[in-house]
Amino acid sequence: MPDPDPNLEQAIRDNAAQPAKASVDGQSVEQHPLKDQIEADRYLASKDAARKPGLGVKFAKLVPPGSV
Repeated sequence: MPDPDPNLEQAIRDNAAQPAKASVDGQSVEQHPLKDQIEADRYLASKDAARKPGLGVKFAKLVPPGSV
């Protein structure tokens, strides 16, 4: 799978941080809805998690107590 474009991820971060609407003369600013901000955060977190080795799988040997 090709590496994702880091500029795309930065653009998503920047757009989520900026207001959705703004007005200069009326001094009105509107943020993105909280739901959209949470979705953007989850998307970016999942992209970061997919890059890490192991993919969240951990193997361990279980030994019951009393066995030697």
